[in-house]
Amino acid sequence: MSAPATMDCQTARAALLDDQRGRLDPATAAALLGHLEGCVGCSRAEVAERLLTEQLERQLPQHSASLALKRRLETQWPAPAAARPSVRSRRWWPGAVAAAAMLVLAGLTLWAWPWSGRTDRLVTEAVNDHLRVLARAERLEVPSGNMHEVRPWLTGQLDFAPVIAFAGDADFPLRGGTVEYFLDRRAAVAVYGRRLHVITLIVARADGLPWPGGRPLATRAQGFNVRLWRSGELAYALVSDLDARELAELAGRLGG
Repeated sequence: MSAPATMDCQTARAALLDDQRGRLDPATAAALLGHLEGCVGCSRAEVAERLLTEQLERQLPQHSASLALKRRLETQWPAPAAARPSVRSRRWWPGAVAAAAMLVLAGLTLWAWPWSGRTDRLVTEAVNDHLRVLARAERLEVPSGNMHEVRPWLTGQLDFAPVIAFAGDADFPLRGGTVEYFLDRRAAVAVYGRRLHVITLIVARADGLPWPGGRPLATRAQGFNVRLWRSGELAYALVSDLDARELAELAGRLGG
């Protein structure tokens, strides 16, 4: 049996969220585990990322599942083998999958399905992703103000090509980029600045989610200003504690 391939710090940190969601193939998961066991910095980053995820999930609104939804899930629920355990949870995986499936089918709580046609869940998720960025703003995967470096890296990490119309300027300098999960999908994140403010732009595939069409949605949640809009097959969310007027100015440069 050959030894697992080595992994560098940048690749390891980019894979942490995929690992939390059990989306890594066995070879990549083994390489990540080997890296975490030998790298103190990345091991600490993994713990911090996991704790942040747990904290954000506790803050998510909970909704009771309808009877129709329960019955539909009973017929459509995917096989447990579709996902893999994280490198930190191998020992309890089989029991955890069975317990999670039973809880969902019993309809105790669901948060992702009942809000179809509403945008409040999108706003909540956008703010949560912004909080993730704030928690590690000094260690973005691509800490660069050059869009020609940031965008190709993002494209290489995703199953779509993010369109980011604004490369940053003196008023809103680009600080870098990273990848986050937006609900059930991976999304590109470009981080801009404005004086001491951090601004998060999230770009994701729009299919299957109730993104506002036509006029952008501007709102405020948890102390942050949020703007949502859609352009073709892509959806955009812009979040910051920046003044709403200034955030709208940046949104205009981005096409929203």
